[in-house]
Amino acid sequence: MSATPLRRCALVTGAARGIGRRIALDLAASGCDVAVHFRASAADAEVTRAELEALGARAFTVQADLADRAAARACVVEAHAALGRLDILVNNVGNYLYAPWDEVTDEQWDDIVASNLGATLATCQAAVPLMRAQGYGRIINLGYAGAGSLAARPNLLAYAHAKAGVLLLTRSIARAEAANGITVNVVSPGVIETSVTQPLREIPAGRPGFVEEVSKPVLFLASEESGYVTGQEIAVAGGWNL
Repeated sequence: MSATPLRRCALVTGAARGIGRRIALDLAASGCDVAVHFRASAADAEVTRAELEALGARAFTVQADLADRAAARACVVEAHAALGRLDILVNNVGNYLYAPWDEVTDEQWDDIVASNLGATLATCQAAVPLMRAQGYGRIINLGYAGAGSLAARPNLLAYAHAKAGVLLLTRSIARAEAANGITVNVVSPGVIETSVTQPLREIPAGRPGFVEEVSKPVLFLASEESGYVTGQEIAVAGGWNL
């Protein structure tokens, strides 16, 4: 008699709405159990949880403000306890700011860096020891297309700075953990249908991306088949920033 296939368990941050919600649903459809993180959208998170369960997944909601690094680490611990293990971490959370560089306040700078880079650092620090213990892990961090090129974007300075940090953080953890069965990669959306700004003239494809187009590469990087892919970035941007 063959063994029952192991159901992988995932934590998706910012999964109540938008890209995070799509990723959570697609992971559930692929056979994963999912912890749905949210900060303030409790009602939306419950809707997402119910939809995940309708797909046959075990699903739980976890509330935390991930800009607080202690809360971010506790979120991972809570998700692990609810799911029983943690195979996949998707870091989707990160606030966005479009403002002239010389008008960015100290509070805005700190919030953008904390919610994007600080939150990713903290969740990874909490998740990696759990993944090491089981000899398996997939971490996918959401970036920003073009951040790695260090192109000048004066109105996106704080956000691009934080996302460039996420890329370097990803590569650093990937190198450190490659021998431990843990892969760490980045999926970097460009202008997506849910984006606050829509500079369509700058996009060679002539349209924004769809949330499912971001989710598909996340699913690949979260899969068993991606085990030899680590420290890489996939831009989902229709040719933007080339």
